[in-house]
Amino acid sequence: MPGWRRVSLVTDDEGTAGTLGDVASLRLFARAREIAGTGATEVSGATVDEVVAEAVRRFGPDFAELLPSCRIWLNGEAVSGSTVVTDKDEVAVLPPVSGGCR
Repeated sequence: MPGWRRVSLVTDDEGTAGTLGDVASLRLFARAREIAGTGATEVSGATVDEVVAEAVRRFGPDFAELLPSCRIWLNGEAVSGSTVVTDKDEVAVLPPVSGGCR
């Protein structure tokens, strides 16, 4: 889903390595959670793009239509879609949120 990428970030984080090609945790917020019917699930994929593509396959066209307005984070950081994910990672889909006071 190349349309959703916002920021490319390189990190030197040396955390515990996970297993490549397994599943990542997918966290969904606001409208993405409403469309998917869940706030969290496990999704297979070797990269952030693959995890998001699998989520689109599972959750359908309404989910796909929402993605261009979303931020996609890996472990709390904005990353490119080609970033590798492991079974230790969490991919988050963050739609825009509005609000205000009266």
